[in-house]
Amino acid sequence: MGSGARPGLAFGALLALGLVALDLRAPVTATGPLLARIRADLGLSGAAVGVLTSLPVLCLGVFAFVGPVLGRRWGEARVVLASLVLLVAGAALRLIPAAWALFAGTILVGAAIGLANVLLPGLIRRRFAGAVAGVTAFYSACLTLGGAGGSALAAPLAEATGSSWRAPLALVAIPLSVAAIAAWWPGVRADARQPGGTPPVRVRLWRDATAWRVTVFFAAQALLAYVVFGWLPTMAQDRGIGETGSGLLLSLTSLVGVAGAALLPSVYRRLPDQRGPAVLVALLSGAGLAGVVLAPAPAGVWVAGVLLGLGQGAGFAIALSLIGLRTRTGDQTAALSSMAQGVGFLLATIGPFGAGLLHDASGGWRVPLVALLVVCAVQLAAGLGAGRVREVAG
Repeated sequence: MGSGARPGLAFGALLALGLVALDLRAPVTATGPLLARIRADLGLSGAAVGVLTSLPVLCLGVFAFVGPVLGRRWGEARVVLASLVLLVAGAALRLIPAAWALFAGTILVGAAIGLANVLLPGLIRRRFAGAVAGVTAFYSACLTLGGAGGSALAAPLAEATGSSWRAPLALVAIPLSVAAIAAWWPGVRADARQPGGTPPVRVRLWRDATAWRVTVFFAAQALLAYVVFGWLPTMAQDRGIGETGSGLLLSLTSLVGVAGAALLPSVYRRLPDQRGPAVLVALLSGAGLAGVVLAPAPAGVWVAGVLLGLGQGAGFAIALSLIGLRTRTGDQTAALSSMAQGVGFLLATIGPFGAGLLHDASGGWRVPLVALLVVCAVQLAAGLGAGRVREVAG
């Protein structure tokens, strides 16, 4: 299923990739608009809510290191399939009316997403070697679209089902997971029928400067993204926007980001490197976050959401594309994906939890905003280095 595959096979592979990507954000972003309901129902403190919003990010970091090991042992496509099954199990567990089930199910969902996240860039490199940038943009756009759908549907599903939050969380995850499993399964069978190729090689990049620049850029992007996923609806509600409106605001930021991600391949073709786009998305994210907290509500908050969406959506697509653009082989891509996502998501764990603590300590969002603007500055600096055309040496 590489770039030379028959059109039908290539379309099937893209369809499967798109469905999997749609499934890897909705179970996380659906939580944000429902946090007030979850907190009231379970009596959670601000710190506990911060832990809940940080758990998926922590799992993404931890399992980014586990994924390549399992992929080398069992095959990347098989592990992605197993992760989709695990995601269904985690989403179903959150239906149990107990706080422990919510936290345990969230861990399973985060582990499943972490495994698939880290393996898919390497699969894209191997299966679409002639169109890495374009397919990565498609993949990141589907990820962003899935995130938008999860946040937009959560509150309306709660109203439609009469459920506080459990049924909506299940409905945005389980049906899509089943569809993704059905679409991904033929590719796993096709891989099993192919004769064995070159065994995967373990690549070490921990002393490579380019790899670290990509990792820091990814970490800053992930930290900002998961603060937005977890807290943007609450920020909007504190500015006077209702529950459904706050979910739509998060959806808007994601939908605007889809357009930014889709345009990246054409932008890249007109530029000598990726430094300009990397700096621009950091500036847009900073302006958007400042606007959400400080701009006149509600109109200013919605305008800020558009800026934030451009910065977040395009920034995530750039972070993913750098993993493929700074490597030459599938093994290098898998190694850089593991390093960038593992370190990046572990550092990003500080974001949602830290934002919750700073909000509780200061009684508002201005102190957390200052911390987030510092992260934007770090992203900008890392983008200047990671955006240069320079491949890893591993």
